[in-house]
Amino acid sequence: MDPLGAPSQFVDIDSLPAWNDYCEADQLDSHKTQVEKSQLDVRSPFPYRKDINAKIILWKGNVALLNCTAIVNTSNESLTDKNPVSESIFMHAGPDLRDELQKLKGCRTGEAKLTKGFNLAARFIIHTVGPKYKSRYRTAAESSLYSCYRNVLQLAKEQAMSSVGFCVINSVKRGYPLEDATHIALRTVRRFLEIHGETLEKVVFAVSEIEQATYQKLLPLYFPRSLEEECHSLPCLPADIGNSEGEPVVPERQIRISEKPGAPDDNSDEEGLEADISFIGSHAFARMEGDVDKQRRLILQGQLSEAALQKQHQRNYNRWLCQARAEDLSDVASLKALYQTGVDNCGRTVMVVVGRNIPVTLIDMEKALLYFIHVMDHIAVKEYVIVYFHTLTSDYNHLDSDFLKKLYDVVDIKYKRNLKAVYFVHPTFRSKVSTWFFTTFTVSGLKDKIHYVENLQQLFTAIPPEQIDFPPFVLEYDARENGPYYSSYPSSPDL
Repeated sequence: MDPLGAPSQFVDIDSLPAWNDYCEADQLDSHKTQVEKSQLDVRSPFPYRKDINAKIILWKGNVALLNCTAIVNTSNESLTDKNPVSESIFMHAGPDLRDELQKLKGCRTGEAKLTKGFNLAARFIIHTVGPKYKSRYRTAAESSLYSCYRNVLQLAKEQAMSSVGFCVINSVKRGYPLEDATHIALRTVRRFLEIHGETLEKVVFAVSEIEQATYQKLLPLYFPRSLEEECHSLPCLPADIGNSEGEPVVPERQIRISEKPGAPDDNSDEEGLEADISFIGSHAFARMEGDVDKQRRLILQGQLSEAALQKQHQRNYNRWLCQARAEDLSDVASLKALYQTGVDNCGRTVMVVVGRNIPVTLIDMEKALLYFIHVMDHIAVKEYVIVYFHTLTSDYNHLDSDFLKKLYDVVDIKYKRNLKAVYFVHPTFRSKVSTWFFTTFTVSGLKDKIHYVENLQQLFTAIPPEQIDFPPFVLEYDARENGPYYSSYPSSPDL
């Protein structure tokens, strides 16, 4: 009740039935003995857990109305998306929410950021950005959507939240198939509760009428309410149920370990040391990378094969990628020196690099390299172009050739293969000379991709102006140097 005695529009989650409560007792009892015997041999990877089910709530309603510790808002990378969930949250939270979101300066796909709830019943709002879905890049979309749910839960754990209300993160306008997305949502939450269940008391899935049918269909697969339901759900589980944390698993990246590596198919009764020695050199472990120092010497001597060099390079890149994902790179991200914008005339992703925003002498350049890898790894899986704004840079913004050479050597082959053009905007004579020397004598295969762009009108022949978020100073400089007819083109409010 509000102070005037009128019923509140907000819904207390303690008044909602838990997933356990949907289970019919007579159905559970009538098959209990039979199921327990049959399940002794075969159990689901998501076994019946009454304690976990008690934490789950499926509710048809508006997530903005939930009275819980935090609710989840699904948005775009600028946190300005106009979808029904976001609009309802903004309406009920009040104008202060928009002001606070501007301070966050956006959110990358798969990440999660926190604000206060303002006029909502929920104390906090966790904002996340779901992926755009294309069947051709399904694996990347699955990984990003998993990251959304996982990062929301991790943030809730770090902030000691007792309850979280999820909307359906995969919004319709982003094209993610509802059933596929629901599998990822449910198994990620299930795995998190298995590991960190003590930190969360309630997880609410707030759904629409259309979404409710899918959730009711799939919830028994991951949260069976009886041994019988577990038994019936087992054949319905998809082939990919993720790893121990629910993260999608790419088959070619799995490490397969057999009980007796290299053992012959026929169950030979040979025993003793001779039988074991005969397999040395043929099993999987004997074919691992071996002596790393020796490989490095061979690389220096030019004696390693091309295939071996590629494998060595891939291992090195994976180490950098793991470090990039584990490191706190928020200080580099706040510079807004690298960001994704729209697409060019050929439909290729456009990445923007703002030279003036790179204080070379003030930042840790290794962290800058890690941030580049962190942002670009999922971009470089398909064709992309880079727009580099050299506008109004000084000596303090110029990346030296040693850093650029290290960057070029570290990144995966996909970066080089899928990079189709670099548009060098507002170059100076000195920068043209430096670039020519670098692309001629230091790296190969890059020179033909460099396109010098003297003014924005030239850039618009390759990339529509509405597809680029311009730093305001770039527009001002170009208008001053080349005429005022660029003032109507969009600029990035965050820069």
